Amino acid sequence: MKRSLLLCVVMSAFASTSAFAQADLAKAKNCMACHAVANKLVGPSYKDVAAKYNGQKGAEDKLVQKVMKGGAGVWGPVPMPANPQVSEAEARSLVKWVLTQK
Repeated sequence: MKRSLLLCVVMSAFASTSAFAQADLAKAKNCMACHAVANKLVGPSYKDVAAKYNGQKGAEDKLVQKVMKGGAGVWGPVPMPANPQVSEAEARSLVKWVLTQK
């Protein structure tokens, strides 16, 4: 019983640390200049992105490319610029985190 409880505590701490790490990465890569978790800024909120792409096959790969190369027209007239400072691994990590923001 104690072992199970300890495992739950450790896993919870790891999950919350990972979420903080992704938020820190989003800040470091300047994503938060245009996006917020719960509110629309220049671009959509991460919660809105997660809701729009929830359950869509291939959404992660599509969004990784959009983070890296930019895009336009999906969320209105303001285009999302390319982000050459974000590696594919970083983009994938960020997109996975964004898609959990429900």
